Amino acid sequence: MKVTGLNIHPLKSGRAIAQTFVTVNLDGLVGDRRFMLVGPDGRFITQRELQALAQVGAVPVDGGVHLKMNGSEFSVRFAPDRRLDVRVWSSDVNAAVADEAANETLSAWFGRPVKLVHMDEEAERFVGAEWAGSAAPVGFADGFPILITTTGSLADLNRTLVEKGQEPVGMERFRTNILIDCDEPWAEDLWERLEIGGIVFDLVKPCSRCIMTTQDQTTGERIGGNPIQGLSEKRMSADRRVPGVLFGWNAVPRGEGMVKLGDEATVIRRRKERWPMKLRGSA
Repeated sequence: MKVTGLNIHPLKSGRAIAQTFVTVNLDGLVGDRRFMLVGPDGRFITQRELQALAQVGAVPVDGGVHLKMNGSEFSVRFAPDRRLDVRVWSSDVNAAVADEAANETLSAWFGRPVKLVHMDEEAERFVGAEWAGSAAPVGFADGFPILITTTGSLADLNRTLVEKGQEPVGMERFRTNILIDCDEPWAEDLWERLEIGGIVFDLVKPCSRCIMTTQDQTTGERIGGNPIQGLSEKRMSADRRVPGVLFGWNAVPRGEGMVKLGDEATVIRRRKERWPMKLRGSA
């Protein structure tokens, strides 16, 4: 098995940037989900409620980020002493915050009051102790440092969608970090530990999927095939700890280094049992 896709998402819920190689730190891929929009209450904002975020390109620059949307663009820099307490799900983070001029520009872009925050070197967040054995450092990702998916599982999902008369979807809908070429559908359910580029990754929790997978990752429109409907037939979790439909696995790196396209992915520990699923017949 080989790595055939690498992606970072500098702005949470913004556009992905494909990479030929990535630097892996304990808190995830360098440059991945280090910036985020929040509302006036400091709570995180994603495509779930602001679909237009899919139209934003974000490129990290020295001391900040360069943003583009619909022909408009500007750079934002962050001062370490300008900070804001924000929340991602149940996690509180003291993050760097953009200046008022930048936030006013972004609020005009989206037609609602927003602020841009940065997970800088002073900010920290730890999650997933109950799954990872100990709390893992992470940026602004929903729950874990890295998401791993496979080509075989996407192919199987797309077969289901086509059988249901829907269009196939691309892997961009699932906002993966590391894509592995594997012909066997859902083989990753039995992978407990992988080695890629000399780095060990523990696959600690399956990833439940939300309405964002139904949205075009260029426009934010809810068009094309609906992965939620396709996954509901064979990938509905039967374990209440992770409700909903599942695609991909959340992973925690146990070392640091570099991963490149074409690197071998080797399973070094397997699970004894698959994650339990509710099986449903085709409608």
